[in-house]
Amino acid sequence: MKTLLEVKNLHTSFFTHLGEVQAVRGIDFVLEEGDILGIVGESGSGKSVTSLSIMGLVDDPGRITEGTIEFEGVDLTKLTNEQLAEYRGNDISMIFQDPMTSINPVYSIGNQLMEVILRHTKMTKVEAKQRAIELLTMVGIPEPEVRLKNYPHQFSGGMRQRAMIAMAISCNPKLLIADEPTTALDVTIQAQILELMSDLKDKINSSIILITHDLGVIAEICNKVIVMYGGMIMERSDIISLYDNPQHPYTKGLLQSVPKNVTGKKNRLIPIEGSPPDLLSPPPGCPFSPRCPHAMEICLKEAAPLFKISDDHVASCWLHHKDAPIVEGFVKVAGDENE
Repeated sequence: MKTLLEVKNLHTSFFTHLGEVQAVRGIDFVLEEGDILGIVGESGSGKSVTSLSIMGLVDDPGRITEGTIEFEGVDLTKLTNEQLAEYRGNDISMIFQDPMTSINPVYSIGNQLMEVILRHTKMTKVEAKQRAIELLTMVGIPEPEVRLKNYPHQFSGGMRQRAMIAMAISCNPKLLIADEPTTALDVTIQAQILELMSDLKDKINSSIILITHDLGVIAEICNKVIVMYGGMIMERSDIISLYDNPQHPYTKGLLQSVPKNVTGKKNRLIPIEGSPPDLLSPPPGCPFSPRCPHAMEICLKEAAPLFKISDDHVASCWLHHKDAPIVEGFVKVAGDENE
């Protein structure tokens, strides 16, 4: 498959009066056409900052300090704001977490939909209105001709999120980034939104990056997963390998903390003890080492490379080193991904 997006050694920091907050610290990944990539992790792990970096929406005092973001071979970090504006909404679109903070409350839904269409296409106002009606129909909003005239406060939470998705897909983007699109929705609407995104991926032939802290959501529609912690990638895998054979203690901890629906059995959730690292002064070694039940001396001093478990599965944990102690469930490998 053709590579759509390639992120190399991305570092994004926020320069505050207290010092540099290193939100993203040297991540690498590739997104191919047709992929649905899930990025999962606790709050503060760097998920949303990664997506904002791709979109070129990191505001002061934040900035990308190192690395490249290549979209169809073009390094987005080298473009001006005017050049990036041609990509945003057209080739790359984003569904934000809370539509009420992303949709202007003083303009109708139709006005805002048409604005995007007119900005990036050569359609007339009449054609743009018809396209807006088609989009509302596509995302399952009833009576689209009437709803086009409504304001955001006249929509329910689920309908606002659908309207936000309609805006994001209005120009058939090649890449759709969804930043926790179902967090504020009840489980029924959440399932509908996920099904909608999966259907739209096929209809408009987009690749999707789905950012969430919910492993259940990841399992629902993604085919690849990145697990982030402390601004770094802990594990990268296809979806089946991650759930069947997690190879990082943090991933195992996340999976153990998810409720399991086993009929007739009571299962106690196992929390991950401790707190995420302070990214003003991140630890020199593995960021998860202070909370890790298997931490060794080297974990406190040096971050592990990404050890290659299989062709589509890597994990940043010293337990995979050939000289590490044997721990049940962890695979020993001969070398790391970069060798």
